[in-house]
Amino acid sequence: MRRGEAFHEESGLPESEIRAAAEAAEAKTPLRWFEFCRKYIAGRWRTSAAKSRESMADGLAAVALAMVQRGEGVPEDTDLRLAFRWGIVPTNAREEPPAELRAAYEWLTTSDRPVLDLTDAEVFEDVQYRLGYRLDGVRAAGETYKRRRRALNTALEYAVDRGELRENPLQRASKRRVGSTDVVDRRVLVNAVQARQLLTAVSYVGSWDRCRGRRLVAFYAVLYYAGLRPAEAAGLRVSDCHLPETGWGVLTLRETRPVSGKQWTDSGERHDRRGLKAREASTDRPVPIPPVVVAILQAHLKDFGTAKEGRVFGNERGGVVGSSTYWRVWEEAREYALPSERIDSPLAGRPYDLRHACITRWLNAGVPIAEVARRVGNSPEVIHRRYHGCIDGHEEAANAKIAKSLEEDGDAN
Repeated sequence: MRRGEAFHEESGLPESEIRAAAEAAEAKTPLRWFEFCRKYIAGRWRTSAAKSRESMADGLAAVALAMVQRGEGVPEDTDLRLAFRWGIVPTNAREEPPAELRAAYEWLTTSDRPVLDLTDAEVFEDVQYRLGYRLDGVRAAGETYKRRRRALNTALEYAVDRGELRENPLQRASKRRVGSTDVVDRRVLVNAVQARQLLTAVSYVGSWDRCRGRRLVAFYAVLYYAGLRPAEAAGLRVSDCHLPETGWGVLTLRETRPVSGKQWTDSGERHDRRGLKAREASTDRPVPIPPVVVAILQAHLKDFGTAKEGRVFGNERGGVVGSSTYWRVWEEAREYALPSERIDSPLAGRPYDLRHACITRWLNAGVPIAEVARRVGNSPEVIHRRYHGCIDGHEEAANAKIAKSLEEDGDAN
């Protein structure tokens, strides 16, 4: 007041303090993209599942390609992505990068852009491109785009909370229209005869003494007859199986063992240890199984015993069945079981398609959607949305109702 200095009307601060605060803000070193991502991932690491960690890293790695300066000597995009995924793991923060990634890692950490550059229209346009396209320039699958966009959106909300950005630029950007890939393709579904042929073919994969295919017959059987996910089958224990001599049995699912990679799990193992999908960690899910599956599981346990930790299924060393193992065996079995003209078709192209076939069979048998949803661990809404087009007779029933209404209108006239 003695200096006759003006005061800011809203804050009440003198003009000199307002000016000093503005200068300090301008002098603040802007947080750069890689360091921001490292802090963000570290903050969410402890509370995230291994698959979620990998998904976050993949989405932010795609964006990182737009958030580095391009110039002479810039490494290949493939190396930049690998270096980002390696460097973002909290335990690697103080480690030296692998020799093959050293150049890419140094470029990421010295030539990355400030987070504030996301407000630049040209930079953000490249970010959106990276979300929707693969490295080879081919458009990414709809689910890949959605997953990457979710990862970036959550990170940008974090940046807003930290004061690095005034607003989330993704919220005012128009979303790419993505065709729905959530509906099951009828072409992947096998009938009962084809399923039995495939399970038989699995037993012929690999030499008889090593049992590579034989020890997985029951694994695929619980996918087809009980609707289990592969990760649920991998975590199934003998103590969770009620296998009576006659009649139906029950599998009580409690744990999943999804494959994520050693760098994403807390244990350092390739397989994470999680509760059931979309359920509380302490809950279970009983699934009734028909006598045919009871017999298959009994024969499996008689021939191979139990794997480590009392699990029903294991590899030759008793470890968790890996996704690469059951994928390779399945691909070989398809070549044995399917006619040559069907091998390149979508029919049972993935082991997961056996679960789709199971769910479709139950729906066509007239099992209520709510009961199907309970057994397979989905919501009724998901079952209805994903499998509505796979239920036989719906089109004919709808046509009959329309025809009847037309007849009634004709009689009225």
